[in-house]
Amino acid sequence: MKRTLPRLLMAPAVSTLFLWMIVPLVMTIYFSLIQFNLLQPDQSDFIGLENYEYFMTDPSFGAAIMNTLMLLGSVIGITVVFGVLIALLVNEPLAGRGLVRILLISPFFVMPTVNALLWKNMMMNPIYGVFAQVWIFFGATPIDWLTEVPLFSVILMVSWQWLPFATLIFMTSLQSMDREQLEASRMDGANFFQQFRYLYIPHLGRSVAVVVMIELIFLLSVFAEIYTTTGGGPGDASTNVAYLIFKQALLNFDAGVASAGALFAVVLANIVGIFMIRMVGKNLDK
Repeated sequence: MKRTLPRLLMAPAVSTLFLWMIVPLVMTIYFSLIQFNLLQPDQSDFIGLENYEYFMTDPSFGAAIMNTLMLLGSVIGITVVFGVLIALLVNEPLAGRGLVRILLISPFFVMPTVNALLWKNMMMNPIYGVFAQVWIFFGATPIDWLTEVPLFSVILMVSWQWLPFATLIFMTSLQSMDREQLEASRMDGANFFQQFRYLYIPHLGRSVAVVVMIELIFLLSVFAEIYTTTGGGPGDASTNVAYLIFKQALLNFDAGVASAGALFAVVLANIVGIFMIRMVGKNLDK
């Protein structure tokens, strides 16, 4: 009874969660194996793996994979590097440190669509945007960011939103750092760069691994910024895997190919997740 009763009490919640996960997955697998266009729902013939072949031979597929990898690597690199530097800066005693921390964290709570609109209209508009005014002030020709460097523009938007998350994790980690060790290193004549290399970096290693893993999982599904600003263009210049699936599903009305793409994204996310979990596990064992 001691084992049976807890299992019976947990059964409804576990069953609900299981159905919540397995039913959409099974339906996605089913639709990926049939020809199913939303404009012709009465025609649903079994076609096997043709949807997967069509998705992976799409002219936009290669560009979407490269853009996804570029987006992941760039955003993670920017947020980790600048997150560590900002956390080190805010960790030092200064007037109004509490207010500064709140302001640093606040962008993380901005909705992705609002974030994209803010950057599109306030910062990157080639006529009245902040960047355009800075360019004009220095006598240069303003850049149409979303047309000339669309992927870089998306990277800036996403990095701005995820930088507070990385900074928060690093600030929390620095709070547990041994102050006596830092004082001892100063007394031994160590400068800041030596402390940074031999004390701060090893201490932040686990936090960096956690930030990389979490960001990697969530950044695979970046969509709102691309949809709101560049629309995946010009051409496929800013199309990632998530936006490519959207194009197949709602622009081409092909639910079968979109389902195949969704399963491809699941496999990709699991491969990346397994790799990152192993990396984090090795880091935590040190």
